[in-house]
Amino acid sequence: MKRRDLIKTLTLLPLAGSFPIDSLFVTPVAGNNVPFNIQNKPMPDLHRKAFVMDGHTHVMTRELLMGTDIGQRYTDGTVDLPRAREGGIDAMFFSVYTPEHYYPGRFEVKNTFRVVNLALDQIKKNHSQIELALNASDIQRINKKGKMAAFLDLEGPWDMDGDINLLRALYRLGLRSIQLPAHNTTNAFIDTCNDVSRWGGINDLGRKIIREMNDLGMVINIAHASNDAILQSVEASKHPLIYSHGGFYGIVPHPRCITDEAAKALAAKGGVIGIHFGSLFNNPVYWKWQQGQKKSNETKPGTVQAAPLKTIEEVDKEVLKEVPLSFRGTIPEEYWMHVDQLAKVIDYGVQLVGEDHMALGSDLDGGPELPREIKDISDFPQITMAMQRLGYSDTRIKKILGLNWLRVIKEVTGTR
Repeated sequence: MKRRDLIKTLTLLPLAGSFPIDSLFVTPVAGNNVPFNIQNKPMPDLHRKAFVMDGHTHVMTRELLMGTDIGQRYTDGTVDLPRAREGGIDAMFFSVYTPEHYYPGRFEVKNTFRVVNLALDQIKKNHSQIELALNASDIQRINKKGKMAAFLDLEGPWDMDGDINLLRALYRLGLRSIQLPAHNTTNAFIDTCNDVSRWGGINDLGRKIIREMNDLGMVINIAHASNDAILQSVEASKHPLIYSHGGFYGIVPHPRCITDEAAKALAAKGGVIGIHFGSLFNNPVYWKWQQGQKKSNETKPGTVQAAPLKTIEEVDKEVLKEVPLSFRGTIPEEYWMHVDQLAKVIDYGVQLVGEDHMALGSDLDGGPELPREIKDISDFPQITMAMQRLGYSDTRIKKILGLNWLRVIKEVTGTR
């Protein structure tokens, strides 16, 4: 048995039993017996042995503002290293995030560098559990030691103006993936999907940044981009791109969801689409219900641009009110998504672009309204069981659980 598999096995009890799940969408397969982890949660043998990678997991905002340690088990939120291990996670896009609150005062550069630095400190502090990976070979090497791999991914701007010198500095710090759009705000080189269109997609600076990221060997993430921006970025890049976390517009017509057209273009270039775990992007019933609600918890440009915050400390205090960045509302029974609906969204993508281009990007601790069966990252095996109930082969499930992410990282970063 490989050391990584042995480590995963140690989280399991020697007891196996059936785990029935009531579902509004799919009838569970009879006789689907699975072992349990130490938290008495089911983990199929396939999940335990597979390479499992989350394409979008928020991890540093609370640590920055609350002084907490991701190596300790939290009593709230949805992500920490102990629970990630219990969920069978081998690697994650270790998302470092600069939200819109920092943009008006032009604190986005300062926050980005301090949160990246903190991420490196946290990884070093918890080196017995996790290590920084710069490429696919690093991820595999780290896993062989029985540890999780952290692949740094920036969400939010490194600089609203797109200064390439700052991009290069972040690369030298170990950042290997960047989301081009500034979260929900159009910046100086690319349009987002839910802000004004300034460039009709991307402009010449955007194309220059894409060339630079190609030359450096950095993964280009176009989640949150407008449809035109996605299409133009795919055309401009010589490497595959990723759409780390979202749903399909063909299922839920939310502007954050990728269109069939853009998904096909991304896949044709060898890219990968990570399915978000939230109801808002994946459950038509919930989406329709939300349209009748007066209050939205989505961060939009207009909600922060007028904020009279003069110092970064004042911004920190404002963001702290929202930490941890997890959904705190209640969902009526009839609108609460089951994990089997999430699996159906994955299947929509498989039918649309093929199994080589689908993956998981949970956005845990980033605000999603999670399916009934998923309370936190330790419940990651639930999505494996849902795919098994769809009748997916082990080979297909393994690709979606992580091998597709690993493949695109290898193609983009090489040995750098």
